[in-house]
Amino acid sequence: MPTSRYAFFDNTTMLLKLDQTEIPALQDYEILVRVSYTTLCKSDILTYTGKRKEKNPTILGHEICGTIVAFGNKAPKIDCRHNNIAVGDLITWAIYASDPSEAMSLKGIPQKAAGLFKYGHEEITKTSHLHGGLSEYIILRPHTPIVKPIVNLPLPVLAIVNCAVATAAGAIRIAGNIEGANVVIAGAGMLGVIACAMAKSKGAKNIIAIDIENERLKMSTSFGATHTVHLDTINSFQNFSNWLTYNKLQIECFIDFSGEPTTIDILLKQLSIGGTAVFIGSTYPQQNITLNAETIVRNIWTIKGLHNYNESDLVEAVNFIEAHHTNYPIASLIKGGFTLDTCALAFDFAIEEHPYRVGISLQ
Repeated sequence: MPTSRYAFFDNTTMLLKLDQTEIPALQDYEILVRVSYTTLCKSDILTYTGKRKEKNPTILGHEICGTIVAFGNKAPKIDCRHNNIAVGDLITWAIYASDPSEAMSLKGIPQKAAGLFKYGHEEITKTSHLHGGLSEYIILRPHTPIVKPIVNLPLPVLAIVNCAVATAAGAIRIAGNIEGANVVIAGAGMLGVIACAMAKSKGAKNIIAIDIENERLKMSTSFGATHTVHLDTINSFQNFSNWLTYNKLQIECFIDFSGEPTTIDILLKQLSIGGTAVFIGSTYPQQNITLNAETIVRNIWTIKGLHNYNESDLVEAVNFIEAHHTNYPIASLIKGGFTLDTCALAFDFAIEEHPYRVGISLQ
């Protein structure tokens, strides 16, 4: 019986431990994948540090890519772009699996469907295993959106597609038409800089990146940001208002990846009539923001939130990376050199050094 090594996280001991398990026989609609590369997302770090509670024990890691090893008897052999997939193909896939006929899926929100399965977030049980990126093998469940790249992509770059890039694609989608618009990207981490590049590709006139770290602001200019603003500059409504006036800018759209209520409040106060606000980063307990209903009505604002993404966003993410991965220094954002055996060191490095992403090779 073939086996797979994996690292599991136990939130009672707060430790990562290596183990090995037999690879079960595939069910009809399942696909076995040999994991090639995994990157550590912020949610992985939050779980590892105890700031976020997951099902326990679990195999962390949901930013993953890998190579198809075997198909269940009825597993699909065509991807979301209608390309054939076969054993040996390098693929990416959504962080979720959900029934496409379920009510939320039919509304275009499959990531919130009943019976949702999320890779890197599930409990290890006797009947459910090999479902996270910190494992040599992973089993893709039924109804998992899959995309096979048709361009040769570096593994670290492909790994971030099914979380960071797809979520950024979702943010740009719900922002609506931003061609010719002034767009603020609050939070210039991995999602933020990718969103800058995507906003540029959609024809945004000015892209204003906001962050607390100067190095990240500098990096955002390599991804299309036309202006950068240190968070200290917008620590009050008047300061930011003065900055916008000096630069002769109005905010027609802002996408918040920071999740900071104070920043969101200040940006809302500067949103122009008919403007759109998109909330992405507020995924943890926090204080309330200040919203006045009359202000929303009179300014005709559109306010949207997005958690994760849908299948169309995953496809858009792959399309974008295939077309633009050489236009931006994406690979430089991922600090590799770690393996399954040193994955605990990878987490420690991520916590201490705060890189955009830490990469773990499982080849």
